[in-house]
Amino acid sequence: MGFSTDAIHAGQIPDPTTGAITTPIYQTSTYAQEALGVNKGYEYGRTHNLTRQALEKNIATLEKGKYGIAFASGLASVQAILGLVKSGDHLVVTDNVYGGTYRLMELIFKNYGLDFSWVDTSDIKNIENAIKKNTKIVYIETPTNPMLSLTDIQATAKICKAQNLICVVDNTFMTPYFQKPLELGADIVLHSTTKYLNGHCDIIGGMLITNDEMIHERLRYLQNAIGAVPSPFDCWLTLRATKTLAVRMKQHNENAIKIADYLSTNSYVKKVIYPGLKSHPQHELAKKQMSGFGGIISVDFESFNNAKKISSKVKVFTLAESLGGVESLLCHPASMTHASVPKEERDKLGITDGLLRFSVGIEDVEDLIADIEQALTS
Repeated sequence: MGFSTDAIHAGQIPDPTTGAITTPIYQTSTYAQEALGVNKGYEYGRTHNLTRQALEKNIATLEKGKYGIAFASGLASVQAILGLVKSGDHLVVTDNVYGGTYRLMELIFKNYGLDFSWVDTSDIKNIENAIKKNTKIVYIETPTNPMLSLTDIQATAKICKAQNLICVVDNTFMTPYFQKPLELGADIVLHSTTKYLNGHCDIIGGMLITNDEMIHERLRYLQNAIGAVPSPFDCWLTLRATKTLAVRMKQHNENAIKIADYLSTNSYVKKVIYPGLKSHPQHELAKKQMSGFGGIISVDFESFNNAKKISSKVKVFTLAESLGGVESLLCHPASMTHASVPKEERDKLGITDGLLRFSVGIEDVEDLIADIEQALTS
């Protein structure tokens, strides 16, 4: 089936009791059992929930995966990934990951004996050079947050296969509409479903997708054992949202391209970072492994004062954490999403005090450009 057809139908069947087209919200913590050891396959809400199951099947299908495992947040999904390794193991990780991922790995799990190498994975040689005897996982985010640096997924997966390593790809920014890491050889795809998959800024959630049965069994065990599962209502909202994922991503992409072009010619701007621009150093890789460029644009306005003034002047864009909603959002990574990353590391990555991240929504693009223009000139 085509992407939009799968988005609307995968994992969802009419309710067997009433024939309802919309998957019901199975808002229950437990299930009646017919007798000791006899049940309908559902015992406890943390372990089994039909609404969650429908969402897992839906997103797994969109990612061309066999198994989807839902979590209460994107970071809960990252924690489950770390449950695949043990104390003394080593992970190679993209240096410019989401700040919360850095915090979880470097500031928490490092205390439990895990070893992390933070490398610029846009250069495949850096991945090869960072691998040790005790390396178990290569974890990449592409495009990265917020510098929009790309990693060659196919080349990374090839290295991992040759060395028997697990290749994990955070696909939050692109979604399966624009990028399918499993088809490029990755073992696990990770999403913060809070972002584009839900797209309406009204839930927190995460998802892991894999084709590997053994990995799936371990992640499913961790899902139940850790207990960080999303509520049935949050699953229902996300399941409703994926039905419009294709049309939303098309509009995010279309708007972002026009805004990136506009900003690239503006004298107030020091640098525009967007994979869809020919000026992006990995524009050709973007065209190779992605079918679109997404809705995130990072812009360096040279100083903190400039960034502060612009963020206070916008009217359609909202200064807020997060991204991927239908509403356009503006974020100052250095003080918001990446505040937990040491300043010297932020400077090394290019996350300057003058950098703003635009999450371009699906409003009328003329209104978005006019809003940026008035903020720049007022």
